[in-house]
Amino acid sequence: MLKQDTIEVTRECDAMLIPSGVKITIQKGSLVMITQALGNSYTVYVNGNLTRVAGKDGDALGMIILEEPDVNDLPGTLEEKIWSVLKTCFDPEIPVNIVDLGLVYECAILPIETGHKIEIKMTLTAAGCGMGPVLVADIEQKIKNINGVDEVKVNLVFDPPWNRSMMSDVAKLQLGML
Repeated sequence: MLKQDTIEVTRECDAMLIPSGVKITIQKGSLVMITQALGNSYTVYVNGNLTRVAGKDGDALGMIILEEPDVNDLPGTLEEKIWSVLKTCFDPEIPVNIVDLGLVYECAILPIETGHKIEIKMTLTAAGCGMGPVLVADIEQKIKNINGVDEVKVNLVFDPPWNRSMMSDVAKLQLGML
């Protein structure tokens, strides 16, 4: 989704600066532009900065509230639930999830005393990409919501370097590359 109209924020709402991941509050009455609505969040341009606003705060932007489905209600194994969650994570600049982009190299599920520790090995589309902190925070927060997960560690790696051949056909189609 791309919306070019300026919108006045109807109430205070939390946001995360892109790419730093610093949490801020967008004040009521601020003028914003929504640039993307994917993965249960809105990417919003405000005061010269890109920010990410959680879908639960969509009403503050005059949009619908994007409900996060409870991953624990989904059928399947813990690993299947983790991969389902990873498909809800989007780079704020690219309208394709990180799994279909080919950014996730490995997902290890390690038993610990109280449950499981999840270790994700992933990369970015470019070594200098500033979206790392935003993606890592999004992944960790979402995976921690899965029952039985006590710890999440996302490791950014750049070997092998990402390239377009790592994208799924779905991603290539979405980006007009097929």
